Amino acid sequence: MVPDDRRARRNVIVLVAAQAILGAQMSVIFIVGGLAGQILAPNPCISTLPLSMIVLGSALTARPLARFMQDRGRQAGFMLAVLAGGLGAALAAWGLSAGSFWLFMAGSLLTGIYMSAQGFYRFAATDLASEDYAPRAISWVMAGGLAAAIIGPAVVRVTDGLTAVPFLATYLAVIGLNALGPFLFAFLDSPRPAPAEADADAGRPLAELLRQPQIAVAMICGMVAYALMNLVMTSTPLAVVGCGFAPTDAANIVSVHVLAMFAPSFFTGHLIARFGAERIVAVGLFLLALAGAAALSGVELSHFFATLILLGMGWNFGYIGATTMLSRAHAPEERGRVQGLNDAVVFGGVFLASLSSGGLMNCSGGSVVAGWNAVNLAMLPFLVLAGGALIWLMLRPADA
Repeated sequence: MVPDDRRARRNVIVLVAAQAILGAQMSVIFIVGGLAGQILAPNPCISTLPLSMIVLGSALTARPLARFMQDRGRQAGFMLAVLAGGLGAALAAWGLSAGSFWLFMAGSLLTGIYMSAQGFYRFAATDLASEDYAPRAISWVMAGGLAAAIIGPAVVRVTDGLTAVPFLATYLAVIGLNALGPFLFAFLDSPRPAPAEADADAGRPLAELLRQPQIAVAMICGMVAYALMNLVMTSTPLAVVGCGFAPTDAANIVSVHVLAMFAPSFFTGHLIARFGAERIVAVGLFLLALAGAAALSGVELSHFFATLILLGMGWNFGYIGATTMLSRAHAPEERGRVQGLNDAVVFGGVFLASLSSGGLMNCSGGSVVAGWNAVNLAMLPFLVLAGGALIWLMLRPADA
């Protein structure tokens, strides 16, 4: 019998649009957030702290937001998130107007709630999908990030210089993007979960879920793929400019990196369906290792381009593959606990990576090259951890 995925396909269209339009705010904020922080920060050493606060907000709210969606449904959770995103942008705009770094930081923390919810778009795509369609659904939703990567910089260009206060118009535009959320999610066909009965099966306890190898390994691989991508990407502009190249060169390298992150999503789901999620995750980890090797081999523009292209592709295969592994390893009633904990772990790792990146780059050795090498060498133990866990899982007997 051919599964009926019509409702799932409709949801994928809505979620792709949300990823492209609402998700553009993350591109906007990560472009201008550090520059705005540099204007407001009392100490230049903490100018990028607002960006880390966004990731921290995501890590802190992933589990509560997942529980909220489990109880109230995806629509309610996503509506709450765009409200938080709009309030966060408004608070950041207020901070810019008032010259307050701490107001700006508070706005960034609220933005983290939206970022956390955006991570659940990929899971929402699988809620009504058949097992065969689920990997493709995840891939299409992630591919929406390619449009977001185009829309976000366009918003920055259009709003640049429109107000006397730098970046104020940009954050006002972010408020407008979030205002589109309720219109998009009105088309999401995601029924509100039925109230749980007193004797209903609530699924396995969290401790038991974490002892399931497929769940534990999926979390490890997803966290490592995302955190290492963030670790290297954050340091790249500093390394490129520090090695004597122009800021425009750094921008071009990051643009190609974003393309490499999202363009493979058009076929990643097909590869997972054909070869299995575990093998695609393994390819992703291998590409991340190749990215580190390319970075350590030299500091010409060609090395930076190769590093960031491999890094983006490695993230795509590793992260989408790990998401697919996780989505197949738990029952529907366990969804909130498993997905919430997973994203708390993932964004917790990304938060630590974002904090570590600048320290490794600026405080490891006496030169830019030494710092860049330290960043890329730091990938090795985490790749060994994820690769070892994945090999162990793949070699286990099927009935174990």
